[in-house]
Amino acid sequence: MPFQSLLAAERVVLLDQAGDRDGVLDAAASLLSDASPAGTQAIAESLRKRERLGSTAIGHGIAIPHGRTNAFDHARAAFLRLREPIDFGASDGEHVDLVFAMAVPEHFTQEHLQLLAQIAEQFADAGFRDALRTAPDVTALRRVLLVPAFALDEAVRTP
Repeated sequence: MPFQSLLAAERVVLLDQAGDRDGVLDAAASLLSDASPAGTQAIAESLRKRERLGSTAIGHGIAIPHGRTNAFDHARAAFLRLREPIDFGASDGEHVDLVFAMAVPEHFTQEHLQLLAQIAEQFADAGFRDALRTAPDVTALRRVLLVPAFALDEAVRTP
């Protein structure tokens, strides 16, 4: 399952006022729950629970907070680019400005691990990280995340 299938355009945002890690997790939970108050609270707690086990920051200014929930029967994700990087407790000491948050159903065990591996591999690409960081606005950011790479390559070659 390509990670793009987990995202929806309205769940890709530029976050002006992150504050701290909990503020980012709250914002991600709100996006993941489609702003349903009950869903937001449950997802935020799931993200915090996982974060207490160890930081989900993977280095290079990236964090992949994730949690399990029975709120959905499918995995979903949100992407937040932070205007001001925040301390996420990354092992490389780098503050986080790119956050790919994910909520998966309780029964998604193997799928959860496969998604995390795929996302981590995508974010290991320095060119991809640079494209996310240099996107001038949310429309461009959404294009980088949601348009398959082959379509972007084709668009570049087509005058």
